[in-house]
Amino acid sequence: MVSLKILAVTSEAFPLAKTGGLGDAVSGMARALHESGTAITLMLPAYRGTIEKLTQVREIARLRRLPGGEARLLHGLCPALGGVPVLLLQNDKLYDRDALYVDTDGREYQDNAIRFAALAHAATRVAAGTTRIPRPDIVHAHDWHTALVPLLVREKNIDVRTVLTVHNMAFQGVYPMEMAGAIGLQPQHLNVEGVEYWGKISFMKAGIRYADRITTVSQTYAREILTERFGCGLEGVLATRLHDLLAVPNGIDPEEWNPAADPHLGGHTFSAGDMENKPRCKQRLQQHFGLTENPRAPVLVMGSRLTSQKMADLAVQALPRVLDDYPDLQVAVLGQGDKGIEAALRQLQRCYPGRCAARIGFDEATAHMLHAGGDMLLHGSRFEPFGLTPLYAMRYGTIPIGSRVGGMADTITDPGVRAGREAMRNATGVLFDGETVDAMVGAIYRAMCLYRRPQIWQAMRHRAMTADFSWERAVPGYDSLYRSLMPGEVPQQAAAPAQAARPSLLDQMTAAARPLVGSRTGKEPASGVLTAGAA
Repeated sequence: MVSLKILAVTSEAFPLAKTGGLGDAVSGMARALHESGTAITLMLPAYRGTIEKLTQVREIARLRRLPGGEARLLHGLCPALGGVPVLLLQNDKLYDRDALYVDTDGREYQDNAIRFAALAHAATRVAAGTTRIPRPDIVHAHDWHTALVPLLVREKNIDVRTVLTVHNMAFQGVYPMEMAGAIGLQPQHLNVEGVEYWGKISFMKAGIRYADRITTVSQTYAREILTERFGCGLEGVLATRLHDLLAVPNGIDPEEWNPAADPHLGGHTFSAGDMENKPRCKQRLQQHFGLTENPRAPVLVMGSRLTSQKMADLAVQALPRVLDDYPDLQVAVLGQGDKGIEAALRQLQRCYPGRCAARIGFDEATAHMLHAGGDMLLHGSRFEPFGLTPLYAMRYGTIPIGSRVGGMADTITDPGVRAGREAMRNATGVLFDGETVDAMVGAIYRAMCLYRRPQIWQAMRHRAMTADFSWERAVPGYDSLYRSLMPGEVPQQAAAPAQAARPSLLDQMTAAARPLVGSRTGKEPASGVLTAGAA
């Protein structure tokens, strides 16, 4: 079988650049496809410090007349991803900055539209074969930052297929219509049937309109984004593309998140078959966060953005209640985000010294320590396209407490509050419905009750640690998707992206989705659509 050439265009790929789950997802997908024999190349901006993480770097083109000015196109290999080839678009005026999307005050860079339009135009030139690398068969765009690529490929009649993966519908890249000329959009696309969105330009809408296929990262999220609650104003556009929308679930890198060989654990590695060092990881976590050292204390951890999406606003109200009701409970929080939530966590730390501690910020080493040393992870979310963090926790025997939305509804097994002893032994976590403090508190109470039943807790922990969510499971789905786009290629029937036993997404949603015309749903989502950032 001939290997297809894939160009994956993204704003993030760990360890080259990362602010959230998008970076992990893209790099995990790329590495797994590369190791399976697929000829995949990553393309992203040359942010500050990115070039140094590649080997065999060379210039392969100078690209003129891009938005934002001339840029160099560099080619190298990424050793951390097993030698995946990488293209970097270098324009220091656009990309040599302290952060990927926002300034030191958390404000979006004013030229983000130009920065990511430049990336899309450069990828389109690679797709056209105007550089010194082989032209790809398929260009795979990830999230709004690269969602202009399908439009530009279609506009220029380039004979390659395009795929858009929606990692987070809440981030759409919406900019003033007056920027159309600066980002290289032609007048024929600036209407309701093109990229126009409430009088503005939507990068995400462009990708949904013009990509040959649209994917998202979990079965449940694929259904959710066709509803008004989760579609963020684009559910009507998605409804017109039902035949081309499918889910290929994300995975995690089992080598990066492996408690048996994790260099961040200070030598205290463990596995599902040998948990001797898990208590030592708890002790190390307690020391690092300034919690009272107590091997019997249940430790609840949080590791995510401190935002409304992640229900951090509810968590700061729920935690005092559970800390008061369970005097031996300890809480460790790692994250950053909303300044008000950060302040509330600092206040909790002052009110519960030795029992509640928050580290404002993020670093990989502490994140690994958090998952290894915790007993349970609190991961509420108002929407969650996939949910990598609960899977990281599960790998380390830390039981997730999560919202029943998006990918968490697919990956966390919870038979329910009325389930018997044997059913709960097969669980991997605790789920809750709704967006209230009471719902979150109830889920934590339930997890605490399970923690007090060692046989059930140990069975749940073992089940969680041995669940397979590796990227290798996703490779057949992507291979099937890519080959379905190529003339004469027959996808392997066993590699269908959707679960074979379930009806197709189209069958599931035809009756439920409203087939709305154009970009509008009758109500402008004025505050629910974000422009910068990633999942």
